[in-house]
Amino acid sequence: MKNILITGGAGFIGSHVVRLFVNKYPDSHIFNLDALTYAGNLENLKDVEQAPNYTFIKADINDPDVIQNLFDTHQFQNVIHLAAESHVDRSITDPLSFLKTNIFGTVNLLNASKECWKSNYEDHLFYHISTDEVYGTLGTSGLFTESTAYDPNSPYSASKASSDHFVRAYGETYGLPYVISNCSNNYGPNQFPEKLIPLFINNIIESKPLPVYGDGNYTRDWLYVIDHANAIDLTFQKGKRGETYNVGGFNEWKNIDLVKLLCDLMDEKLNKKPGNSQKLIRFVKNRPGHDLRYAIDASKINSELGWKPSVTFEEGLSKTIDWYLENKNWLKNVTTGAYQDYYNKQYKITN
Repeated sequence: MKNILITGGAGFIGSHVVRLFVNKYPDSHIFNLDALTYAGNLENLKDVEQAPNYTFIKADINDPDVIQNLFDTHQFQNVIHLAAESHVDRSITDPLSFLKTNIFGTVNLLNASKECWKSNYEDHLFYHISTDEVYGTLGTSGLFTESTAYDPNSPYSASKASSDHFVRAYGETYGLPYVISNCSNNYGPNQFPEKLIPLFINNIIESKPLPVYGDGNYTRDWLYVIDHANAIDLTFQKGKRGETYNVGGFNEWKNIDLVKLLCDLMDEKLNKKPGNSQKLIRFVKNRPGHDLRYAIDASKINSELGWKPSVTFEEGLSKTIDWYLENKNWLKNVTTGAYQDYYNKQYKITN
């Protein structure tokens, strides 16, 4: 039985990866390590928490002694590293937290892996999940490829770029077996409502304003989280050591067009008059360093590993809305007073 450590497994993407691995690999033991900060939620994994091949560990990757002790105790053969501070807006107001978790936390895991596996690197893997934001911004044309130069523009993307470099450096310097994937914007069930899609779903339900940065013409490539979990599985099983794979949805949308589509779907599902939710749109002051456009060329993971998205954006968005409408208690539980205080401060919404 292989012991696989998945960090950040109570978060949005991590919970979908944990669920997939627990169900798909009954002969491996899946250890979910999460500090349960504001976006970590064990309710995301109620359906697998009693599985015999699943163990939750509450711990912080910023504590090197705890991490080393866990490796010594459980002898993890593989690491899938998803734990990270991930919200750009939060990184602008609190960059130090992103430095600590995304850089120091990653290095703590690398050190523990190196120490644990030093006698034989064979059959081990450190899989680091990163973001397309490390590449910076695109103009109106072009795509990010695996060879695109790094050019991060926010504290969040700078911290993730640094963690990518450390993973590669440990591969080159110590021979640590690794693979990296850089993904585009994820959406789907269980996403904490600070990110655009769940935030706006929740606001439409509550008839609150929909704050759109700048003129709304900022473009992102959107990836359904379950498709991303499947890509992570394929990369973990078949990805070439020392390689990077870009994972994207082949699915670019301007923010304002996405918001309008979301409004129309919500009106339909809530039996509201067409155009009702679009009246909630409010254009707010742009955030500092806002990248114009992200777009990923995912042809490498498609051609080498056979991965491609399983749903169109319209299908995935409809499934996502249905999940949130069917799980209003989940939304209620995560939208605490502390979250509302942050939201009001971040977007300066008064009406």
